[in-house]
Amino acid sequence: MKLSHPYHVIKVPILSEESTIQTESKNKYTFKVDTRANKKQIREAIEQLFKDVTVVSVNTMNYKGKRSGSRGIGRPGRRADWKKAIITLQQGDTIDLI
Repeated sequence: MKLSHPYHVIKVPILSEESTIQTESKNKYTFKVDTRANKKQIREAIEQLFKDVTVVSVNTMNYKGKRSGSRGIGRPGRRADWKKAIITLQQGDTIDLI
């Protein structure tokens, strides 16, 4: 699947205690993104989805899916792999997530 539309790249914002602190103090926003997306695609998607926002940097982390118990099925299961992106915006820019 081609990641042509910004909604194919950016899946959902991550609203945890740690990400909220980063948003308030360092102007960094955290999103769950497609595992195939690179930093350039993430930057372009954020700037298209949220107008009047300039992205300064993009940091990404890949997470392996956790293993889960078999529960009598006979083989263990696994959650899906996922990717997290931390977006730093230019000073004064904000994204209204809620």
